[in-house]
Amino acid sequence: MDAPIHVTDATFEKTVLQSALPVIVDFWAPWCGPCRLIAPALEKIAKDYAGKLLVAKVNTDENPEWATRFGVQGIPTLLFVANGKVVHRQVGALPEGMLRDVVEQFLEVVQAASAQANS
Repeated sequence: MDAPIHVTDATFEKTVLQSALPVIVDFWAPWCGPCRLIAPALEKIAKDYAGKLLVAKVNTDENPEWATRFGVQGIPTLLFVANGKVVHRQVGALPEGMLRDVVEQFLEVVQAASAQANS
């Protein structure tokens, strides 16, 4: 997927928790200014890392279930999920450069864990 995918409460488990690829989950809402600020960066990341990770967007106004389950209290909240587990949580908007650094660190951690599991 070279663009963020919109995930509902009904599709969250299959799309995010059972994903073979690492997933960045963006909990957002249309009225949230900081959410709109990071949206273009997430779109670029989805395109640049296509095949390596998924960017999943969850509109918390329409789909509150998983945000509640993960204790999301402020948006935007980004969950970095690998193998069904939250590896990192980022609350609030970051500039694109910093967000890319977090993504790179996330992928390194996932790759290291995967290599360790396979050795």
